[in-house]
Amino acid sequence: MSKPIVHHIPVCPFSQRLEILLALKRERDAVTFSVVDITRPRPAELLRLSGGSTALPILETADGVLKESLVILRYFDETFAGTPIARATPYERAVENMLIAMEGDFTSSGYRLVMNQDKDRRTALQDAVLAQYRRLDAFLATHNPAGTFLFERFGLAEAVFTPMFVRFAFLAYFEGFELPAEGCERVRRWRDACLAHPAAQQVSSEEVVKAYYDYAHGAGNGALPAGRARSSFVFEPHWRTRPWPPKDKYGPGATDAELGLLPAG
Repeated sequence: MSKPIVHHIPVCPFSQRLEILLALKRERDAVTFSVVDITRPRPAELLRLSGGSTALPILETADGVLKESLVILRYFDETFAGTPIARATPYERAVENMLIAMEGDFTSSGYRLVMNQDKDRRTALQDAVLAQYRRLDAFLATHNPAGTFLFERFGLAEAVFTPMFVRFAFLAYFEGFELPAEGCERVRRWRDACLAHPAAQQVSSEEVVKAYYDYAHGAGNGALPAGRARSSFVFEPHWRTRPWPPKDKYGPGATDAELGLLPAG
């Protein structure tokens, strides 16, 4: 095998983590990215590599297969030359890992909100997302109150969280969720700097909103909402050619035609 192969979904946040880290290390071309269409059953060869799991990304190396994006992230950091992205000292690495450990609850809160179909739960779920932002704000204010990133530069924690900040464009679009003007200044500074970083421009807000429309109607991972024949995650027609979807996720869902999902001709 000439290069490691990452089997991935291009718009997936867990895949974007890997692309961000490789960009930081200037090693993007050292890895082959093999695109998986999640609107179709997984190929038998991919299931063989993954041990039957459909979760992505997975990394195929000459030594074997690695799974879990955080595992692959650290593997790349340790494998490729150049400045390590993770912190060098044990204490700073521990602080970094404490912040990374908060990502799961943060991400889950956002996905619960975007996939919610019950308007009566909307306020409580929005409050839950805000509570996660406030946890991050308090952590950053404790460890680097006057800074922008967790430490002096965009590092491993930023590579972990930035794809989620990108995906949470679906919360702004479908839920009207925004951070309050006061009370989250430190995490807002961090989030905005992460989103603007040159190494983190693989996926746009427009692509997220269009691809994740089905999530906003309760159907994730390539599943189809009722009455639809084509997933919003299809590769063709390309997302750039599609209209912006309706913002009202609690009303009737748009049709394949209204979403621009029907093939030309």
